[in-house]
Amino acid sequence: MEAGNKQRRPVRVTIANQSFTLTTTGEDQEVVDLANRVDELISGIAARSSNSDPARLAILACLHLADRNLTVERELKAIEELRTLFRDRAKQMESLLDQAIG
Repeated sequence: MEAGNKQRRPVRVTIANQSFTLTTTGEDQEVVDLANRVDELISGIAARSSNSDPARLAILACLHLADRNLTVERELKAIEELRTLFRDRAKQMESLLDQAIG
């Protein structure tokens, strides 16, 4: 096996009372944990919904996860903008210190 080339393995999980065999090159438990989170999300949506059609529940879960993802992307963008601002200010301060010392 080449360095960095990990072997894919099957992992069995259950989501919304349906079994799936997923493949991973990472940690099996991580896949199981993710599947459990999705299952809990779908179960929570089903508990609050009058329509428990599996496709509808899956779509609502996807929308929820997409919203969460968008929020995280926005937060990361704001953090990157702050990093850029701090980097620029640090360069300005370094320049001012160089002028004061020199």
